Amino acid sequence: MNRDEASGSRKQFKGKCKEQWGKLTDDDLSVIEGRREQLIGKIQERYGYARAEAEREVNEWESRHNDPHS
Repeated sequence: MNRDEASGSRKQFKGKCKEQWGKLTDDDLSVIEGRREQLIGKIQERYGYARAEAEREVNEWESRHNDPHS
């Protein structure tokens, strides 16, 4: 993967996260940088969710976005 592809992947990740969790800021997403644990923590922080609830949402989101037929 070259630098342009990596940049495009980051932008796509950020866009998909913002579609799902609109309360996450660009700064939040820059800090997260695709790391699952940080994403769960920021969702907990911004939405006031328990860890289990935030993790469930991330699991469901990952399932939808990793399914090649979606």
